[in-house]
Amino acid sequence: MSFSHFDEKGRAKMVDVTSKAVTERTAIVEGYIEMKPETLKMILNKEIAKGDVFQVARLAGIMAAKMTPHLIPLCHPLPLTNVEIEIEPEQTGTTVKITTKVKTSAQTGVEMEAMVATSLTALTIYDMCKAVDKEMTIKEIKLIYKSGGKSGEFKRRA
Repeated sequence: MSFSHFDEKGRAKMVDVTSKAVTERTAIVEGYIEMKPETLKMILNKEIAKGDVFQVARLAGIMAAKMTPHLIPLCHPLPLTNVEIEIEPEQTGTTVKITTKVKTSAQTGVEMEAMVATSLTALTIYDMCKAVDKEMTIKEIKLIYKSGGKSGEFKRRA
């Protein structure tokens, strides 16, 4: 078995995408942050001292997507053409769902950019609310959909 991020001598290397076709690529990632009902109520009522939690978290996620090659070794810098982050409280009143969609036209995919954006969105929510709820849990960050490139389309089964 060979690994694409190592050469024949076992040294780390960036995958050469020079000969790959430029295609439109999309990745959608979901993640969740669970919290106390009182914490979510404070967020929704904009009672958190640090400000509008969801707006700041969304901005942090967008910025994080653009910083991915600086955070994860061997990721290619990509010209992101769109980053959308939806933050929605679920019916339970204790869980917030984060859905990130990232797009580019490039020679490699944007799955890692969507993963990093979702993670940093959740981490920012945690950071802004930790003074009132240190028991928040970030969970289930996962790829839901990807398109483009040689491997084509992927849809996570329910």
